[in-house]
Amino acid sequence: MSGAEDQMEIKFRLIDGSDIGPKIFPTATSVATLKENIIAQWPKEKENGPRTVKDIKLISAGRILENNRTVEDCRSPLYDIPGVVTTMHVVVRTPAMEVKKSLSDSKQNKCGCVIL
Repeated sequence: MSGAEDQMEIKFRLIDGSDIGPKIFPTATSVATLKENIIAQWPKEKENGPRTVKDIKLISAGRILENNRTVEDCRSPLYDIPGVVTTMHVVVRTPAMEVKKSLSDSKQNKCGCVIL
C-alpha cells in the first residue's frame, strides 16, 4: 500500500455550512479521535459547541459513524476517492435537545416532525 492509500483528507461540515479542515488523517484513526479533533478545532465564536465526544454525531455517505470504528472501516468505495477531500457532516447534541427530550417524556400527547 502506498502512503496516499493509508490516509484520507477529511473536512467536517458544520450545520451552518462552515467547515473545519480539511486535514489529513491516517486510515487507522478512530471515529472517536476524529470527534476529539473537531472539539479541539471548534470555532470559538460559535455558540453551543460540543463538550464531549458523546455530543457529536458524524455522518459520512449517509451513515452515522460509530466511535469504535476506524476511518478505513467507514470508507465508502463510491464516495471516498483517493486524492479527493471527503466531507463528513457534524451534528452536535446540545443541552437544549436534552431538555426537549425530557419534556416529550411527559404524559401529554404531542407530536413533532423533524426534516433532515
